Amino acid sequence: MCATRHCFCNVTLDDHDLLKTWQSTPHVQEWWGAQKPFDEEDLADPRVARWIVSYAKRPFAFMQDYTVHGWDDHHFAHLPKGARGIDQYIGDPGMIGAGHGSAFISARMQVLFDEGAPVIATDPHPENHRAIAVYRKLGFEPFGPPQETRWGLIVPMLAKR
Repeated sequence: MCATRHCFCNVTLDDHDLLKTWQSTPHVQEWWGAQKPFDEEDLADPRVARWIVSYAKRPFAFMQDYTVHGWDDHHFAHLPKGARGIDQYIGDPGMIGAGHGSAFISARMQVLFDEGAPVIATDPHPENHRAIAVYRKLGFEPFGPPQETRWGLIVPMLAKR
């Protein structure tokens, strides 16, 4: 699926080496830590859509969107029915700082809103100032103080259509 110049392809087991390479880079490790590779069970989980994002046929980023109501104890479970959460990173360091992050996140947000999501939430680390700046540019606003979750310290942010 291509939105503007950015294409989104479902993550498959064939993407393991690419994701492992990206996840080993310092700029991804800083905010994502050590990640276990996705297995067949992870990829079959209907709660989460996982994407490899490409620009001009060059894969450069990972993105996922998920139903916030898929886990009883999720910190976004109080949001309206149909709400989606998003997470992503640019894996290819050569693609950072060129506007790709805001472009592909915006493109995916538009798809999620078009599919009926009433709101989209994200949860960057409070010290991830670059991510927070991009989210603010895309219309996200904090909706509560930083909080500790099972995924780590986050600042909850929300975007409405």
